[in-house]
Amino acid sequence: MGNEIQLISDGDGLAVIGDPTAVERFLVSEGLPSKDLGLPRLGSVLKVGAAAAQAGSEIAANSGRWVQLTKESAQLMHRHGLMPTKTPGVSHAMVGDPGSIQKWLQIDKVSMAGNPALLAGAAGLMAQLAMQQSMKEITDYLATIDEKVDDVLRAQKDAVLARMIGVSFVIEESMTIREQRGRVDEVTWSKVQGAPAMIAETQAYALRQLDALAGKLERKSAIGDLARAAREAEAKAQEWLVVLARCFQLQDAIAVLELDRVLDASPDELDGHRVGLRNARQNRLELIARCTERLLGRMEAAAGRANAKVLLNPLDSPAVVKSSNHVSTAIVTFHGRLGIEGDRQSSEARRWTEAAKEARDKALETGAEGVDVAKRLGNDTIDRAKWATGKLSDRVGGWALRRRREGDELTEKSATLDQGREA
Repeated sequence: MGNEIQLISDGDGLAVIGDPTAVERFLVSEGLPSKDLGLPRLGSVLKVGAAAAQAGSEIAANSGRWVQLTKESAQLMHRHGLMPTKTPGVSHAMVGDPGSIQKWLQIDKVSMAGNPALLAGAAGLMAQLAMQQSMKEITDYLATIDEKVDDVLRAQKDAVLARMIGVSFVIEESMTIREQRGRVDEVTWSKVQGAPAMIAETQAYALRQLDALAGKLERKSAIGDLARAAREAEAKAQEWLVVLARCFQLQDAIAVLELDRVLDASPDELDGHRVGLRNARQNRLELIARCTERLLGRMEAAAGRANAKVLLNPLDSPAVVKSSNHVSTAIVTFHGRLGIEGDRQSSEARRWTEAAKEARDKALETGAEGVDVAKRLGNDTIDRAKWATGKLSDRVGGWALRRRREGDELTEKSATLDQGREA
């Protein structure tokens, strides 16, 4: 292929395939970290038919690297215009270097993308690498928890968890053999065939426990009871999240082993099996998301109810909010590690003094309104009094004036009579 390389994407990652030197130059020019795709593993199984033979020769002559899908690699895919192929969920582009390391241009040529056998095989390898990356992130997540994961799991006395722990040892042993041999033979696969059912049983059990915690929070109305339920959720939710994370990690490990086994035994079925595993994995994520988001919602609702009654419950209300924040933070971190999208802001406990101040302000506001009313009533009373006084004064003044006039008339009549007597 010379300076031409093939870009293949399955939605979770990007495979860069071509001459080893060209692949390295491309990745350096784009500044992308990568992992070995493991192309030689396909050469030993793609042996049937002309297409498989062509794929085998291409594998022998080329190198493959895998890039995890990130913001930067997604922009790269958009820039080079990857196009959908007939292989479900897989897109491709052929790019070439015209001489400048900074400019890799899409070229109007289809080589490896026209080989369904190679596309299916590469997509299978990419799916394995994506799941292994997820397994590593879950391992990192479990390592950040204060309690040792093994201690948390072994502290559980439930038989279903004990079986899951036993299955995990078998799966880890099979993964070790796979790394050493580069394949999963019939003997290795026979050891783990019954594992998926046990892991699914454990996952269902953990989900029911989280549902039970959410149900308790929903049923409590008194703040004291709510505080006790919130403390129980804080103590137990993290443990069940650990169990769920471990289940998901083991299910990814089983899927990696399955793809190797199909690649070894029925390579023509690899693509269909890959798509089936992808859909099943997405269904598990959605199931876990619904359950944990329900608990998240109940914790936040409990914090809201507690905040509303913090004035009357200065000890229990902040405790509910504290427990809510701890559980919610644990769930959000868990979602991030499993790739479940979501957004949440921590509830902030209202201090009792702040609530008291708010109540005081309301009281003062109510009191001020009362004073204004009293003032208005007082002013109205005074005005009415003035009005009444004025009316009374007018009435008294009128009476006095009449009396004075009557007196003047009497005086005048009396003077007239006196003059008549003298005459």
